[in-house]
Amino acid sequence: MCEAAEKDLYAILGARPSDSVQQLRHRYQQLALQYHPDRLGGESSSEAELGMKKFLEVDAAWRILSDQNTRRQYDLQRRAQELKQDWPVDSTVYLEDMTWDQDECVYTYDCRCGGGFNVSEEEVEEETQRRQQEDEEEETAEEETRGVVVCCDTCSLSVCVTWSLHKKTQILKC
Repeated sequence: MCEAAEKDLYAILGARPSDSVQQLRHRYQQLALQYHPDRLGGESSSEAELGMKKFLEVDAAWRILSDQNTRRQYDLQRRAQELKQDWPVDSTVYLEDMTWDQDECVYTYDCRCGGGFNVSEEEVEEETQRRQQEDEEEETAEEETRGVVVCCDTCSLSVCVTWSLHKKTQILKC
């Protein structure tokens, strides 16, 4: 999955992240028929090799996107990668001001557009651990707040969700 993680699996299938599993299956079947090694048997060796490579790429994308759990994991990785980009932050929200959703195991905050900002407990824990390790390595605790940039689920606004390590912030668990 290392090489596949670098490429957009949806683009490989000619699909969109909002497509259903049935739509993805249809795209996969079309491409698998087009690039299947048995269909390219009469082609020149370089064309057959390129076709085989494309077939394997399509098959790898389908294996990840066809399973609900691996697709969710892939989508989370894509979102994390997008969040690492240099996004303008519209405001700062404190974790303490967010609402804990026990069913989804996420902190939520309403956006002015009617959508929402969501931060999972895993994101909070990972960022806290990462920053604590950085502080230990640098032998300093200058930075007292921790945070992640989160995009609204319906519009283009983004906020920086922050929390303090020194304050006894209760991080809820599922």
